[in-house]
This record gives sequence, C-alpha cells and structure tokens, in this order.
Amino acid sequence: MPHIVKSTIIDAPTDRVWEVLRDFNGHDRWHPAVATSAIERSQTSDKIGCVRRFRLQDGSELREQLLALSDLEQSFSYCLLDTPVALFNYVAHVRLLPVTDGDRTFWHWESRFTTRLEQAEELTRMVAEDIYQAGFEAIRSHLKQAA
Repeated sequence: MPHIVKSTIIDAPTDRVWEVLRDFNGHDRWHPAVATSAIERSQTSDKIGCVRRFRLQDGSELREQLLALSDLEQSFSYCLLDTPVALFNYVAHVRLLPVTDGDRTFWHWESRFTTRLEQAEELTRMVAEDIYQAGFEAIRSHLKQAA
C-alpha cells in the first residue's frame, strides 16, 4: 500500500492558506490540473460527506468525498469515489500548522491507497508530484496574485 507524505512551507499565515484550502470545491481556482468543479446535490463545500465532481484539464472526471474538516486544527480529510486511474481506497489528509518564525505555514499532505503492483511506482510519483507538489506551487502563486 503506497503511503505518500509531502510537506512544504508557505510564506503566508495559516489563516490565509486555510481560507483557500478550506473550500473543498475551490481547487479549480488554484490547482493547475483542475478545470472545473462542483459540489453534488447543492450541498455546501464544508458539509462532511459532500461530494465534489471535477474535471481535469485532460478531460478526466473524478469524484471525491469530504470525510472530515476542522477549522480548529485547520485540517481536512477526503477520499476518492470515482477516478479513471487505478487508485483504490485512496484517502488523503491535509493539515496546516503555524511556523512562528516569520508567520508562515507548514502544509502537510499525505495519502494511502492501493493499486496494481505494476502501477504502484508510477501512481505514487503522479500523486506526489502532479497533485501534491503542483498544488504547493499553485497555492504559492495563487496567494501572491491575491496579495
């Protein structure tokens, strides 16, 4: 079972980063891979159990469900429901922590999933780099543009 752990430091206070990440339906406004996103059944994007259906730039469609969200801990967890790639039992966790030296944010993003043995290395790299690392860089850019 692949276990991916990525983290970074964002040069912005946790409240600013959380304001963007907390919107479970907002990743189409900052992540370069996501073209469009909508919450199903007209639910709010912070309702535990809500499902976001989104389309990637390549046309692929995915569905993810919000499993937990904590404003106090500035964290959330979600799982994949439908995906065109062989990521099974995918569950991810995001957590922000303050870096008091410079009022910055420590962003921790991790996941576990199962897949076919022959695809484990490729999918691990894809999640770690194309999703997580690309997301880190995109948030940096997004926050700079918003400032």
